[in-house]
This record gives sequence, C-alpha cells and structure tokens, in this order.
Amino acid sequence: MSSVLDPSVFGRRLERAASLAAGAGLAGLLVTPGADLRYLVGSEAESFERLTCLVIPADGRPASLVVPHLELGAWRTGAVTTLGLPVLDWIDGADPYALVLDALGTPATAAVTDAMPALHLIPLNTRLAAPAVSATPLLSQLWMRKDESEIAQLREAGAAIDRVHAGMARWLRAGRTEREVGADIASAIVAEGHARADFVIVGSGPNGADPHHEVSDRVINNGDIVVVDIGGPLPSGYNSDCTRTYSIGAPDPAIAAQIAALEEAQASAVAAVRPGISAEAIDARARESLRRAGLEEFFTHRTGHGIGLSVHEAPYIVAGNTLAVEPGMAFSVEPGIYHAGEWGARIEDIVVVTADGCERLNNQPHGLTVLPAT
Repeated sequence: MSSVLDPSVFGRRLERAASLAAGAGLAGLLVTPGADLRYLVGSEAESFERLTCLVIPADGRPASLVVPHLELGAWRTGAVTTLGLPVLDWIDGADPYALVLDALGTPATAAVTDAMPALHLIPLNTRLAAPAVSATPLLSQLWMRKDESEIAQLREAGAAIDRVHAGMARWLRAGRTEREVGADIASAIVAEGHARADFVIVGSGPNGADPHHEVSDRVINNGDIVVVDIGGPLPSGYNSDCTRTYSIGAPDPAIAAQIAALEEAQASAVAAVRPGISAEAIDARARESLRRAGLEEFFTHRTGHGIGLSVHEAPYIVAGNTLAVEPGMAFSVEPGIYHAGEWGARIEDIVVVTADGCERLNNQPHGLTVLPAT
C-alpha cells in the first residue's frame, strides 16, 4: 500500500463517493482492487479469487474493508489504517459476501466498480434486492477532474516519456528488429522514472498501419516509417502515454506531406481544447482537418481517451460524446492515419484542460522525425 497523497485526501474522496451514491438512490458502492480502489484509498492491491472489497455505505456510516485474513498484513499501513476504517477479515470457508452485505446495511441496489470480477459479482447479485449497477458514472465525476497534485504527477510522467522519445536515435535504426528496439525502449522508460513500461509499440513499415501493433521480429529497414507509442505508470500510479512517428532516412515526399497534414490535424484539435467544448467537437476538429487533406478515411479510431491512474479512462474524445470538458480533465489527443499493408502514422500528446485552454504535457517535436539511415 503506497501513495504520494496525504490520507486526508482519501477521506474527502470517500465522503464525496458516499454522497454521490446517496444522491443516486443507492445503498452504497462496492469497490474491488483496481484503479478505483487506488483512487479512493491509495491501495495497489490486486484482485485474486479471494474477495477484497471496499464497502462505502450511502447512509453516512464509515466505509469498511472486507479482506482475506491471509492478506491482512498488507493493510497495516496506508490510508485505510490512517483513516481508521474498519477492516473485516475473513478466513477460508467463511462467507465474505455476508460481510459485504452486513457492512452495506441493506440489500438494496449497490453500484460496483467495473474491475469487479464476475467471480464476485455473481454471488453478490444473488443477495442484493436488485442487480448491481456500474459505479463508473458516479466515480468518474470524481477522478475525471484531476487536482493539482494529480496534474503534477501527470506532468512528471509526460516529461519522463518525452526524455525517452528524445533518445530514440540511440535504439531505432535499420538492421534491428522491432523487438530489440522495444526492449531498449522499455528499459529506458524505467530508467527515466517509471515503475514499469506498460506498453511499447514499435510499428515499422506495414506494421505501423495497425494502431495496436506491439513489437515483432520484423527487421527495420532504411526508408521505413515507424510509429512509436509508449507509456507506463510512475511509482505514484499516474501514467504517461505519448506517440511520435519516425522515418529511417529521408521519407518519400508524398508520405512526408501526409504526415505534415496529420501534424496540422493534431495541432488543430489541441487548439480547440478549452472549458465548455464537447469531447465530440474536439474529435470533429481533428477529422475536419484530415478531411480537408483528403485523409479522413484513413483515421479509424477515436481522437483520445482520459488518463490518470488508468491509461484509458473517461473522458473519451469520440463522436457521440457530448460531455463538456472542464478544467482538470486530462486526456490524449492522438489522431492517426493508417494505410493497410503499407505504413501508418500517429501523433499523441496528453493535455490538461485549464481555465482558458489547455496545457500540453508532451513537448517533443510533433512532426515526422527523420533518423539517420544506416
């Protein structure tokens, strides 16, 4: 259990979560390990076959933690202990779901986090008065708007991943496989202050046209366009995520022109970010720019996703999302173009909405970066 935040922060978050549950007419919230548990009490606990569940009653009673007895030692430090939350431990053969219902205080409908395994959701549902609902619409009202301490962590993560991109010429060159390059990048991500590398995409040549390609044994060649999308969490749990596109040697002028149009589209979408604009309008700004360049059909995914303790979270910057963005919201802006079987390109920054616009958290050059041919 670890956190960079003062325990009083978690106390306020728990109070607000309970208030939101009460306002929604719920008996409370049931939170199993995952990003929501880390947000609410700073816990890095993992979910196993034995139930661990934070119970937040909506009636004003304190939250409590149901935890397997054999994992009790891990909870003797951290916000749960500092806040004095009751810890209800259970041994193998006991009924942990009865403990949850007792802590909830009523079998009425509760909200559960999306990370709750079906292994636990199904038996809980048999005991609630009505099937559980998702807690995400409620809890996202809390974690979508980052406070200054969270923004500072995201800023640090962005600067760290920028330093990795700044060193790309050391690893990305012709004659090496994507897998070899990816291993070096992963080591650099950790060396620059991350707890680990959660994802390393090195998409060279035709592999760059697959947005979620990872690495392969393909040998990188002179003339390749290479998409490098990398990120991971700091020890605090807050994540980086940044994509840049590289050319091994001088690019084909027609390809360079398309990537210049992509750079313009990404810049246009970032410039549109301000309080009150809808998520779908930011997405539309990127698409309109690519449409003018005749490239919209090659942009095949949403423009962005929220980021924090999860790499992908609300708000999603996508058509149909009418949510108006607010100061403190952090999300990616990452349009791409993908020519199946040939090449692809993507440019991604994390931005934070400010009082009158946004702050970019990634500041490496955005256009096509040309690396030496060998």
